[in-house]
Amino acid sequence: SVSHMGFVVLGLAALTPIGFSGAALQMFNHGIITGAMFLLVGVLYDRAHTRDLNAFGGIRQVAPVFSGILIFFSLASLGLPGLSGFVSEFLSLLGAFNTFRLFTIISVIGIVITAGYILYMLQRLLLGPLNEKWKNFPEINTREIITLVPLLIIVLALGVYPRIALDIINPALNQILTCTGALLK
Repeated sequence: SVSHMGFVVLGLAALTPIGFSGAALQMFNHGIITGAMFLLVGVLYDRAHTRDLNAFGGIRQVAPVFSGILIFFSLASLGLPGLSGFVSEFLSLLGAFNTFRLFTIISVIGIVITAGYILYMLQRLLLGPLNEKWKNFPEINTREIITLVPLLIIVLALGVYPRIALDIINPALNQILTCTGALLK
């Protein structure tokens, strides 16, 4: 969450239309993606009553649907192209590059670190041999899937066609930039 909000700050600080668009879209995407991730952690905790990653392993063998959905939202969180997290991070970086080159480069390093800890989590939780303690781990249920599918559709739709959101938010952002530009003169 902190690393994702860094893109918001970077995009806003650049005071460029592209940076503002990236920041606003990042706030929206963060709410959707992180909301889904917290719901999935809740599903996991509800069944296992632990958040200790070292206690798991091999969950994908007994809960493939849960695993697939978790992988999808994890990849969206780390900014995989084609998913909404990529678009907002890219716009924030693009909008800030000419203004803050050093901070933009540092932000790219942050993307690599974020990818590392998300992939580490997926590896510990889903891969490897199945911990015998979880051989009867229940699969995600229909109610939970119904809750997550709209979020999944939003993440995919905005990753493929971000104009859906940008056409709505950009007019307001342009007004803010106009006012901000007048104040800075």
